[in-house]
Amino acid sequence: MKVLFAFENPLPSPQADAEVFLATARHLAPLLSRCWLHVPLPAEAAPEIAALSGMAVVRARAPLRSAALRHLCCGLTLPLRREFREADLVYTRNLWVAWMALLCGQRVAFDHYRPWPAQIPPLQFLIHRLLGHRRFLVNICHSDYTRERYRRIGVAEDRLRCVRNGFEPSRLQFPVAAEDAKRQLDLDPARRTVVYTGRLNHKKGLALVVEAARRLPDHLFLLVGSQGDGPIEAMARDVANIRIVGWQPPETLGRYIFAADVLLIPPSWKPLAEFGSTVLPLKLFLYLASGRPILAGDTPDIREVLRHNGNALLCAPDDPDALAAGLAALARDPARAARLAAAARHDSRTLTWNARAHTIADLLAARLSEARHAPPQARRTGWSHAQYAAWMRQSWRWLAHLVRARSWVLPPGRLLPRASGD
Repeated sequence: MKVLFAFENPLPSPQADAEVFLATARHLAPLLSRCWLHVPLPAEAAPEIAALSGMAVVRARAPLRSAALRHLCCGLTLPLRREFREADLVYTRNLWVAWMALLCGQRVAFDHYRPWPAQIPPLQFLIHRLLGHRRFLVNICHSDYTRERYRRIGVAEDRLRCVRNGFEPSRLQFPVAAEDAKRQLDLDPARRTVVYTGRLNHKKGLALVVEAARRLPDHLFLLVGSQGDGPIEAMARDVANIRIVGWQPPETLGRYIFAADVLLIPPSWKPLAEFGSTVLPLKLFLYLASGRPILAGDTPDIREVLRHNGNALLCAPDDPDALAAGLAALARDPARAARLAAAARHDSRTLTWNARAHTIADLLAARLSEARHAPPQARRTGWSHAQYAAWMRQSWRWLAHLVRARSWVLPPGRLLPRASGD
């Protein structure tokens, strides 16, 4: 099987979408007969990216600046490359690149975490046509939450598959006791430490964490991932038990994870329901394997992987009192915390990047075989009048949101959470 991976942004990059795409491609490469990575980058960066990805690099004929122009050129020029004609399929996370590849006669596998039909409703008609194309193989969703949003616009079940993200075990291959890890970071080994890793911005629900820290002065909160003096840093400045730590590369991030008594995914609706920017955060999979208890919010995407009082403690979203109570409950019951951590580590065994790659390789091989041996498909049925009406209503709602909030992403609105006890 020969695959042309197409990524539309420069590499290397600290962005989560780049990590997902590159990690998946790197672990898929040994399972393929041949593969290439089509990406816009300076000539001098090609050897580094080839080493990171484990495959030959094809420099995209696209400018590095102006994201819109870069994406446009990546799609327009991709079909002109010899590798495009040699490949069995194009593997991409970009709808425009996918559409151009299909128009130019290639098969396509799409891999993305965002529920685009819900977030940008005007795209629904194009997405329905694209995913129903006879050469479209599969849309690999990272969550059932996202898969369901495609299914709701009439995309056939056989075109949708949920394959969750993963983690790199080598990043946690030398575990350290929490007390020793704290000493290495010049922290008090006897003090309870709550650790968050990731970007520090208003979209992550971190204002809630600052409020919870005020309620637990005996806990130290490490917020790891600062890239400057932003609103969260300003909000935390007068809170004595919060320590802001700069962005950490993969080789040093593990020290902070191992120093945690609790790993925190801010229990907030905002990333999913207000900003629509995060569905099943990538850090979750690394947290699972860490051997530390996890506290997160009781939201639909999180519940796909975390089970309250099974492999994590889930609390009511956007409630600083509930967050503080959950942290206090874990501090009072070390046996419970250890049980949750052990269950999480057990569940992580099947959630590595390598496991994800094997699942995707088997899926692509099966879909290619079906495509080569199946008779020509009849034209897929279009939408009903009700579907067209729903599309128009949602598109008008999106347009009103764009004008009012100047945001391209339409939040799905608040969903009712399940109640979860202490």
